[in-house]
Amino acid sequence: MSLWSRYTDPTPWQVVLRSDAFQSFHWEPIIHGNLNVVWRDTLMIPAYFATTSALLLLLHLITLSKPVRKLWLRFLPPRTEQEPGLFFDEPPIADGFFSEAKAFISHHGGWVIFAYKFARFIGCLAFLGLSLASFILEEREERTTGANEPSKGKHRNGYIPFSRAEWLQFALCMTAAYASMLGLVSVTTKPRWSRVVSNHLATLLFAVFAVFAYRDLWPLITFHDRPKDFKEGGLLWAKVTILFLSSIVFPLVSPRQYVPIDPANPASSPHPEQTSSWLSMISYTWLDCIVFKAYRVPHLSHEELPPLADHDYSRNLKKKSFPHLDPFSGSRKRHIFFGLMKTFCVEYIVLSVMIVLQVLAKLAAPIGINQLLLYVETKGEDAVVRPWVWISWLFLGPLMGSLAWQWYIYIATRALVHTESILTQLVFEHALRIRMKAEISDGGKKSGESTVPSVAGSSTAAGDQSTDGSGDETLHASAETISTSSTKKGKQKSQDVKEELDDPSSKKHSSADNLVGKINNLVTTDLSNITDGRDFLMIALYMPLQVGMCIWFLYEILGWSAFAGLAVMIVLFPLPGYIAQMIQKVQVEKMQKTDARVQTVTETMNVLRMIKLFGWEEKLDARIGERREVELVWTWKTKILELVNNNLNYVIPLFTMMASYMTFTLVMGQNLTASKVFSSMTVFDILRDQLSMVFFAIPRFAQAKVSLDRVNNFLTDTELLDAHTQQDDDRVQLFVQPEEDSDLIGFRDAVFAWSSESYGSLTPSKRKFRLRIDGEMYFQHGRINLVVGPTGSGKTSMLMALLGEMHFTPSGPTSWFNLPRKGGVAYAAQESWVQNETIRANILFGAAYDETRYKKVLYQCALERDLTLFEAGDQTEVGEKGLTLSGGQKARITLARAIYSSANTLLLDDVLAALDVHTSKWIVEKCFAGDLVKDRTIILVTHNVAMASPVAHFIVSMGSNGQVVSHGSISEAMTKELAAEMVEEQEVLAKEAQVIDAPEEPKGKSGGKLVMSEEIAVGHVSWPAFKLYLTGLGGNYPITFWVVFLVLMGLTDFANTVQTWFLGYWASQYEHHLSSEVDVKLYLSGYALLMLSGCLMYSVGYYMYYRGSMRASRTIHKKLIQSVLGTTLRWLDTTPTSRVITRCTQDIRAIDGPFAQGIGWVVELSLTMIVKLGAVVAMTPVFLGPGLFIGLLGGWIGRIYMKAQLSVKREMSNAKAPVLGHFGAAIAGLISIRAYGAEEAFKEESLDRIDRYTKSARMFYNLNRWVCVRIDVIGGAFSAGLAAYLVYGRGVHEASNIGFSLNMAVGFSSMILWWIRILNDVEVSGNSLERIDSYIKIEQEPKPTEGGQPPAYWPASGDLRVENLSARYSLDGPKVLQDLSFHIKSGQRVGIVGRTGSGKSSLTLSLLRCIFTEGDVYYDGIPTSGINLNALRSNVTIIPQIPELLSGTLRQNLDLFDEHDDAVLYDALRAAGLFSVQDESEASLTLDSAIASGGGNLSVGQRQIIALARAMVRGSKVLILDEATSAIDYKTDSAIQSSLRNELNNVTQIIIAHWLQTIIDADKIMVLDAGKLVEFGSPLELLQNEQGMLRALVDGSGDKEALYAAAHGKPLEEVERL
Repeated sequence: MSLWSRYTDPTPWQVVLRSDAFQSFHWEPIIHGNLNVVWRDTLMIPAYFATTSALLLLLHLITLSKPVRKLWLRFLPPRTEQEPGLFFDEPPIADGFFSEAKAFISHHGGWVIFAYKFARFIGCLAFLGLSLASFILEEREERTTGANEPSKGKHRNGYIPFSRAEWLQFALCMTAAYASMLGLVSVTTKPRWSRVVSNHLATLLFAVFAVFAYRDLWPLITFHDRPKDFKEGGLLWAKVTILFLSSIVFPLVSPRQYVPIDPANPASSPHPEQTSSWLSMISYTWLDCIVFKAYRVPHLSHEELPPLADHDYSRNLKKKSFPHLDPFSGSRKRHIFFGLMKTFCVEYIVLSVMIVLQVLAKLAAPIGINQLLLYVETKGEDAVVRPWVWISWLFLGPLMGSLAWQWYIYIATRALVHTESILTQLVFEHALRIRMKAEISDGGKKSGESTVPSVAGSSTAAGDQSTDGSGDETLHASAETISTSSTKKGKQKSQDVKEELDDPSSKKHSSADNLVGKINNLVTTDLSNITDGRDFLMIALYMPLQVGMCIWFLYEILGWSAFAGLAVMIVLFPLPGYIAQMIQKVQVEKMQKTDARVQTVTETMNVLRMIKLFGWEEKLDARIGERREVELVWTWKTKILELVNNNLNYVIPLFTMMASYMTFTLVMGQNLTASKVFSSMTVFDILRDQLSMVFFAIPRFAQAKVSLDRVNNFLTDTELLDAHTQQDDDRVQLFVQPEEDSDLIGFRDAVFAWSSESYGSLTPSKRKFRLRIDGEMYFQHGRINLVVGPTGSGKTSMLMALLGEMHFTPSGPTSWFNLPRKGGVAYAAQESWVQNETIRANILFGAAYDETRYKKVLYQCALERDLTLFEAGDQTEVGEKGLTLSGGQKARITLARAIYSSANTLLLDDVLAALDVHTSKWIVEKCFAGDLVKDRTIILVTHNVAMASPVAHFIVSMGSNGQVVSHGSISEAMTKELAAEMVEEQEVLAKEAQVIDAPEEPKGKSGGKLVMSEEIAVGHVSWPAFKLYLTGLGGNYPITFWVVFLVLMGLTDFANTVQTWFLGYWASQYEHHLSSEVDVKLYLSGYALLMLSGCLMYSVGYYMYYRGSMRASRTIHKKLIQSVLGTTLRWLDTTPTSRVITRCTQDIRAIDGPFAQGIGWVVELSLTMIVKLGAVVAMTPVFLGPGLFIGLLGGWIGRIYMKAQLSVKREMSNAKAPVLGHFGAAIAGLISIRAYGAEEAFKEESLDRIDRYTKSARMFYNLNRWVCVRIDVIGGAFSAGLAAYLVYGRGVHEASNIGFSLNMAVGFSSMILWWIRILNDVEVSGNSLERIDSYIKIEQEPKPTEGGQPPAYWPASGDLRVENLSARYSLDGPKVLQDLSFHIKSGQRVGIVGRTGSGKSSLTLSLLRCIFTEGDVYYDGIPTSGINLNALRSNVTIIPQIPELLSGTLRQNLDLFDEHDDAVLYDALRAAGLFSVQDESEASLTLDSAIASGGGNLSVGQRQIIALARAMVRGSKVLILDEATSAIDYKTDSAIQSSLRNELNNVTQIIIAHWLQTIIDADKIMVLDAGKLVEFGSPLELLQNEQGMLRALVDGSGDKEALYAAAHGKPLEEVERL
């Protein structure tokens, strides 16, 4: 019968469709005879799946029915959030059929997705038709068979019953019908139901295909079986094809429908990650367009990257994670680890599945090689599976493993970036709640505990280093870890601190913390450590599974001799463990030495300007050099131990193999074959990897645990502001809270401390500072209130107490304080805080722009003239920490921010301190008396009582012990001392000119940007940068170094290759000789000899290389430090300090570690690949072409990848910096942010910056997946192609040679990926080298020369003569000094006066040759232009305007190089006036008192006193004071000026001062105007000039007689009494 007639014969239909057919079914035979057989047949499996699916869908329908939902609502609260699935269920209104159809298809994901769904539906119908055809044919065949055999009683009433085959076909038809119904539902219902049904259908179709694959495809790959449904002929293959398309191809290639995580905010253009097909996802083809675009353009910018996926947005991550992590968002009180696990539980389940798949796939290659070689050895005898299957297996097995592994890393790195985002935001938001207090480093701290804060504003992120975690790069930070605070505070009841007081270690521990540094460390070093520990499943799951599978495989291959090898491995196991322990100890010691260097470098760079002005460059360079040498000694020890460890990791598996093979041959008497050798060799390698992974991973997990604990402690134990802390109930009862609507501002019987700990804050003098207000004290509403008092009396503390920054301790039932917030509060800090934004953005601070109000604020805050000098006006960027602005400008911008705000209450902390008198008077008269502050309550802390008193209505006078001396109206509060001081100050003020100063001219701005933006290098790392390192490696003989190193490495690889061949040769001997004739000992000895020679050459080669890398590290670090120390002040002005610190710490770390290691690895891998390819070609010459092609293809893919990766890496680094910069700036201005109530705005800004970083970070990690999959594919194809040729072609037919070739091919192809990745790492680390190279080439000041060394006696006097001196800040800039000529005799006091911008500071800089000068300056008769800069500056002392202190003791700050004894230091402190501001009742500062970094635990006045004392200690013949007493109160300043007159009368003093009183008794006065010398002479001479500027100033004052008397030589003390 023809095929057509078989399908069209109507007879079967007639049988089935008889009206009484149902009644005539013959059930009995089925029930009794074939039931068990039918139900157990594999063709019934699809029916079971279909039945299960139908039941589940029915259950789903029941749960969604109204009665059940009503029942649910009784037990569960109603869900408020809309389900994501419902987002698509409301179609838009459409007119007409086509519009409705278009809308319907759009709701199903668009035309492409709908087309695939429809194609699958058609496939289901086709399968149904084919199944029916099979059923009909089966029925007909049974009927024919039954007709031929009537005697067997199969007929009843003339009808044939269903046979077993018919039942199976009938079940398949029902399954196909059910699948068709599901397919129909999937293309006709709402998207929500369509998605549910589609999942059922996909599962069902896959089950059906799997059954057919088992029944009919598996037999095809064997030698003896045949398909079970073979008799169906063409129908079978049609079914298989349709099922393959419907169940495998369509689901894999169909795009996925975009489902937004937040239905209210769907993405306008979804990320490809959310819409790509599964095939595109696992092969990463969705990245192709980005990769090739990056290859075509010079640099791929951040804007050209795809938008963020919904699950990557930080706001969505916050919403998902904070309920499990943040105590203030409802998380349970448990360790943060469990919160993270709850957040990422789905990810870790997927990771576990991928690990299991990876373990199974790891054994694919060994099994494939074993079976293939076995086939060759036995000539195919007893083979079940055809050899081409094992050849395919060599390709498909590792490919599946690669896909599983890459998916593991894809999920893990996504979790990594998410964790970075979540923890950064979590720490940031919690930091906004903590109490800030000055903390100092503990003298008892171990040397290894660094107190160097991380570089928050660094423009190159910590990500420039990389390690290989999960086969991927992970971020590292430069800063070292700081120990955790033990202060117990959270959203919890206050704890009694008695336990901590009893525990001395606890107290010591808490005092050691630098809180700001610690917080920065949490989001850099600790965050990096936590993400490095994300792969704990590798130890918990992967390793046990992999080791178990390896042992099973080896036992199957080698029998119990595998356990002999295992025993050797276990015996030798402690060796690498011991070495790893030693490495860890050395590493800890090395990190301590690195800490010491980093701390020295960081502090040096933070005060680099001061170092240059003091001429300390050489001494600091020597000090840093000493620290570096000590660090390099320990680095060398680390490298040698790593070399030993590498050798151990190399030889242990070889010993293991030797033991196994020796036992197998000598003891068990078995023959060694190629199939056993080459398959077991691979498995021994896998076992070795597990060992090295343990030693690599456990320290990382331990580190991650420590860092997790630190973050957890920060979240639970850091002291919070009282507003975020629940006080004890009994304590709450002690005081009455003011009413919510109370407008009173003030205190009643209140005591405040800087900490809730009962012993108070730990200040350097160990004093328990408390602010105490007895009785009631209310500030006047709508008026200006002054807070005055001596330096360090607690004026700032009073503002902090009002803002809630200090801990409030009620002293009685009536205790309370209040600052109403409803009208808004604005705050201007004493140390002006500005953001790295434009001037306008700093003033507006998020408020709406009102042009009229804004211009009025600029006028009243005296900023108009400043803005005219900036090319970009108020669009000028102020730079990091406002470094483009002068101190006065920063202070006025901070004030302008407060004035512009709509706040009713303004707290101003000594805003006049940084301003000269003219500007201060302008502020008082125009601003404080202006209309913008009318009816606003102002609380102003100030030293300038006389100036501010005319506009003030209320005054609070503080005593030196933190208590209020008096308060009331101006007249009421005037104590005798305060009144006397005020009179004195009024006399001084009366003598100043009534002119508003012109601001100092800025130094060359362009387009609003003074700070040079960190350039993004385009393309590959430049040759000059590489040359810098390569020549450093080779030293004086670079060519010899490289030749010897390359020869040794090449011989090592050759020895390793011969080793592998030798094993195969040994195995081949059993094919030609009897086992008794094979000399096992000879082959073992030969193998051992080859192994030892390889080790020896490797060790010598790497020893050479490590010596070279040490040499290069030393040279580059020295060049960098000398370059930065020797640069110009102009360059320092345009480069953020954090960027310089990053070069000297983070980038140097990259050169010491990843880069040096990477260069060695690239050389080693390149040579290994050449040798392995050579071995393949030697055995199979025809594969020279394919080998080169694969190598070139891999190189081309790698080149494309590296081009994209470098762009994205640089963007990622530059996106990380703003996250840390914003973080650091916010922590620095925490009090201001909280005062303004701007926390939410800063949280939002942080989220935006995190999103920008996440966008590039996700792409960075995904690009690695893209290249890995592609290299694995071409590598697998090369191995499989070689195997096919060796087995089927005319190649080598000896099993040992085939095994050797395959081993070399697999090794070669797997190394292509590592070569590309390591080369990429070297390029990335090379960015650090490139940046260092650019810093080595920065502009330099003249270097010291032999001819520039002054005579030994110089300077014998402080005589200073200047002739035609001109100066400018840059070579092409305008002159800031013009033709100045004057002569200052030794020992004279010279005062310099002039408006801001007249050139006063420029003159001091030009005397020290800090700027470009013309003309001559003679110091003690010798022209300074010919003297070395360090000699000049070390003999002239300048006290700059901004005092710079180092963390450490007071002694170290006064005498950094231990050149003076304590008596000299105490004399200097006394002369500088420190003891005059100490309260006698308190312990005073001692030389051993600890100073926080930057002097953070001292008042500004105290810092300036210490800076003055430091200058006195130097004992220079010339002393320059640049407005050095601007922040000191009048009393302290008088004491300082007295000591300057009396104690330094033999020193030439040049004094720039705000107050005429300070310099009116000077020997000479210099008047500057616009860079020109207007007047110079004794005060008496100048006052006699009626047209003179000084005469005009004095005559315009209210106390001209006293000034004239002082000018005539009367002692100033006597004049002051007049």
